[in-house]
Amino acid sequence: MTIPENSLLSKIKRSSEILSIHNLLIFNRSGICIYGISFTDLFRLEQEQLISSYFTALMSFTNELIGDKIKTLEMGGGVKLTIFERSNLIYGLLCDTDENLIMLENIISKLHIKFIRYVKKNHVKTDLEYIYDDDLDYLVKEIIKEMSSKEYDLEKEEKVIKYLKSIKSNDQLNDIILLTDGGKILYSSARNKTSLRKILKEVDFRIKICNNSILKLFYTSKDNELIFSEYFNEKYLIILVFDSKTKFGVAEFYLHRIVNKIRGHLEE
Repeated sequence: MTIPENSLLSKIKRSSEILSIHNLLIFNRSGICIYGISFTDLFRLEQEQLISSYFTALMSFTNELIGDKIKTLEMGGGVKLTIFERSNLIYGLLCDTDENLIMLENIISKLHIKFIRYVKKNHVKTDLEYIYDDDLDYLVKEIIKEMSSKEYDLEKEEKVIKYLKSIKSNDQLNDIILLTDGGKILYSSARNKTSLRKILKEVDFRIKICNNSILKLFYTSKDNELIFSEYFNEKYLIILVFDSKTKFGVAEFYLHRIVNKIRGHLEE
């Protein structure tokens, strides 16, 4: 069945990405857990377990935090604990290893604003009080659902993926990866999952945020590959991996041409 060009059926809001975030923990500067919530049943923990299992790891990392710097602790089993410091509070997200740091940071930034308003409105003493509130639970879940859901045109994305598949790797261009800003992988030509994770991990820690926009990135990886990436249309991140011998100008030309071609498909 062919879907009409203007049909709403050709668009979808991807909210399934929320499933890879398992728990949110909020600590005060004294190390007291003042709030915790589970989003999945994979790591449904009681308050005592939250403190005993994650407090030591969390506080050892927060001692090294400067400002809004992010720290990530690999927990094993495909799970990581990502830690953010905001004012006098420490936020920890337990999520899948592949979860995108850009989305996580945006979620925490919005959560922090809402949480501070809640604390002031309800006169919560964050130095010693643990919060139990179904209304707050609902607010937190709605924020994460909203932040991890955007409308995408699946029909046009299929055209983009078809175009990317038509690009053959050569002596200069090794791999192409296309992601949503929520971290969902739409296309990858990487050889295997290990190679893909290595590339994404490098890009995650080099993303620069400027006025809520991700700047272009140009750098050499640990494997001596040249990596170019660009965020575009406020929804997508393209990553191109080149051989180390590729000239900078050639790599930039490839990036410019591919991004413009993708935009053309999305705007048809």
